[in-house]
Amino acid sequence: SFVVTMPKLGQHRNYGKTFKTPRRPFEKERLDQELKLCGEYGLRCKREIWRVQLALAKIRKAARVLLTLDESDPKRQFEGDALLRRMVRYKLLGEEEKKLDFVLQLSTQKLLERRLQTQVWKQGLAKSVHHARVLIKQRHVRVGRQLVNVPSFMVRTDSEAHIDFDFQSPFSGTGRPGRVARKRAAAGGGGGDDDDE
Repeated sequence: SFVVTMPKLGQHRNYGKTFKTPRRPFEKERLDQELKLCGEYGLRCKREIWRVQLALAKIRKAARVLLTLDESDPKRQFEGDALLRRMVRYKLLGEEEKKLDFVLQLSTQKLLERRLQTQVWKQGLAKSVHHARVLIKQRHVRVGRQLVNVPSFMVRTDSEAHIDFDFQSPFSGTGRPGRVARKRAAAGGGGGDDDDE
């Protein structure tokens, strides 16, 4: 007899796209601006900018839809408050800017400023924004007690003070010395804890 077996649903997930390519691929002004952002924030490729722009577009769209509703509408009150709380939690808006109109004024740079890579550099843990990316990818950085190796990790306001070198990292002073330091120590130089990049 012929038996029909149902496919296992757990094997195939259909994920949505996380970025949207520009409508005009060769617009000089936009290309220059994107290249400048890539250099300024130490990004790997322009897809990282497009990903942030799509996230920002979704946030702004949500705010626009909520602004069309009446102020006393329970949907606007509930979802609007939730959106604003999220913006404040990630320091995208200040405490005094808790209005949906301010959400529409958010820029790509504001979101890029909240990346872990930018924060590691701004806090002086790295020599440059590119060095910051290397440190994160090579598992030297923790946020709180959690090791984070994702440069695009969005840092919350309350986590900002807890960005530091991981306990296992040679940079922390408590971890195992790095490869170069171990080599120097073996050679009798006793080269301290610090590891070259």
